[in-house]
Amino acid sequence: MRLVPREGQAAASFGAPKLDDQALVAAARSGDPGVAALFCDRLWPQVDRSIRRLVGAHDVDRDDLAQLAMIEIVNTIARYRGDCSLDSWAQTITGHVVYKHLRRRRLERRLFCDLLADDGLNGSPVHEERRSASREALARVAQLLDGMNERRAWAYVLHDLLGYDLREVAQITGATPAATQSRLVRGRREVHERIENDPELAQALTDPEVWR
Repeated sequence: MRLVPREGQAAASFGAPKLDDQALVAAARSGDPGVAALFCDRLWPQVDRSIRRLVGAHDVDRDDLAQLAMIEIVNTIARYRGDCSLDSWAQTITGHVVYKHLRRRRLERRLFCDLLADDGLNGSPVHEERRSASREALARVAQLLDGMNERRAWAYVLHDLLGYDLREVAQITGATPAATQSRLVRGRREVHERIENDPELAQALTDPEVWR
């Protein structure tokens, strides 16, 4: 079974009656095969957007991650209680799948390098110099994070860099909100201390010319 649309594939639900989120969830919980395509079409944009946000558009495992995320969403639909929007729930489930995958790969540095792949800079010497400087700065930040406690580093990356709220970070990492808050505070403090102890990196991160 393939839950992720192939590139260029038209939505399987074309011409089918539209269902609201509550009806989609109820049908998915009942195991109605006729609603599977509608359910996946509804959530696919959120899954794809979350994966792009976490690993970039060109990650080699992007399609596999999307498939795994959709499978996890379908398998855990019974847990959805409507406390948040269906979109937010799908994003959180996807984030948890990607988080577990990245922990296994231990390639946090790719998070920064891949996100720079589509930075839109042209090939002029000035822009190439800026691209090189920004990549070097981000590589050093990634090295800094790699030397930290892994859970604190991820709390910092997910919350401060990628914009997930505290509750979402807790769900993604499988921790309590209290533990996540502690990890975030300690991780953020350690990041700032490490940057302050590296004057060259601190200057690069505050230099507007590097990020223009």
